[in-house]
Amino acid sequence: MGVLSNLEPNKVFHYFEEICNIPHGSGNVEQISDYLVQFAKDRGLFYIQDEVKNVIIVKEASEGYEDQPAIILQGHMDMVAVKKPEATIDMATEGLKLQVEGDLISADGTSLGGDDGIAVAYALALLDSNDLKHPRLEVVITVDEEVGMDGARAIDLSSLTGKQMLNLDSEEEGIFLTSCAGGARIYTYMPYATAEVSGVMYRISVEGLLGGHSGAEIHKERGNSNILMGRLLYELTSQMPVCLDDVKGGLADNAIPRQTVATVMIAPEDEEKFRDVILNFEKDVKAELATKDPDFGMTVVCMGEDKGTYVDSESTAALASYLMALPNGVQAMSADMPGLVETSLNLGIMELNLSEQELICEFSVRSCIESAKQALIHKVSSVTELAGGSYSISGDYPGWAFRVDSPLREKMISVYEEMYGAKPEVMAIHAGLECGILASKIEDLDCISFGPNMKDIHTTEETLSISSTKRVWEFLVKFLETK
Repeated sequence: MGVLSNLEPNKVFHYFEEICNIPHGSGNVEQISDYLVQFAKDRGLFYIQDEVKNVIIVKEASEGYEDQPAIILQGHMDMVAVKKPEATIDMATEGLKLQVEGDLISADGTSLGGDDGIAVAYALALLDSNDLKHPRLEVVITVDEEVGMDGARAIDLSSLTGKQMLNLDSEEEGIFLTSCAGGARIYTYMPYATAEVSGVMYRISVEGLLGGHSGAEIHKERGNSNILMGRLLYELTSQMPVCLDDVKGGLADNAIPRQTVATVMIAPEDEEKFRDVILNFEKDVKAELATKDPDFGMTVVCMGEDKGTYVDSESTAALASYLMALPNGVQAMSADMPGLVETSLNLGIMELNLSEQELICEFSVRSCIESAKQALIHKVSSVTELAGGSYSISGDYPGWAFRVDSPLREKMISVYEEMYGAKPEVMAIHAGLECGILASKIEDLDCISFGPNMKDIHTTEETLSISSTKRVWEFLVKFLETK
């Protein structure tokens, strides 16, 4: 008996739990993709599985709806797979450990993957139902959305007939999204020199941060552990020679990093000064983040005396200066839509590549204005080249422009008002969605994104509301049966 077996709508939560039992982090989607194919085969439904493991499943219209225009239902099968440091689960091979508390579903020690497992669950529940009224359903489930929308970029949609698409990849009930930012991923590579040194080794951890989605929550100005570690290293190298042994922080370019760990070597005579810098830094940052990130903290452990090959003090200082010079966070707010972030940057991953002797940084850049996005990319690349490094760009995707004339939006608003006696909120978001890429593949595509309430996606505190999931399901069913 499943953890979610007593929840309603039963089929939706049944399939959501089945999905959660299958490892499906980005880049590890073969098993979940094959599961979807087998689902289609078992029900005699037309399907396509392409080379990158995207899946399309089609169900013909129910009786009396043959003359209605087809509806595309779209979501992605991958999740941001993160876990707490103490969690022993192997997310590459093991399913999630679901738990229910009140109205919320979460996963023990890991992210939940409601983004976007609930979209897949909604689609499967519709495809598996024989008593619902609906037009032709064309279900599109893409791979690796969370790491650059690679599936959407690769998918062939020429077999589809629909011109209206419901993207089920949003996290706030009662909000219909009509446009989103474009984005790209930047990798920078900063070389360093090494030297044979001896001294006292310390392990420093910047931790306790809330993190969050770099699109949906960047405006909250939470602490970025990679940026904070760079700032600390700058403070230290300004006061004394420091040799870096290792540094690593963050789990995904589109997740605000919560913890960064560095190991450094200092001279024994600098230990008192080292401790003073650490204490003052922690005090200052705690004050800065008291409201935004109240649980920020640091752990510093003396590892004893050591000697060996480390990043030399000049290179360590240069890397710290580079990190201090980088932009991060909100760069501009929209002048057209109050409260909407226009342009932002997130340093999501930072680590030393010891074999290549370089510091690798991975950024997520977003903007609803293409020229502003490119300008920010140029800023990062210019700073990197001036500092003696190199860079590469991948996963560049277009924004999704607002459609003035949208019959789909008008119908959805009408159905929502009929059901709830209130108007939904129609808005744009700073986070990236696949709608822009998919709209470039289907001429005159009319698209809306919506979904149930989720919080803290891409983190180990991620939750999905049971009651909201039920209401969104009821709205989806009502919309599909409304001619």
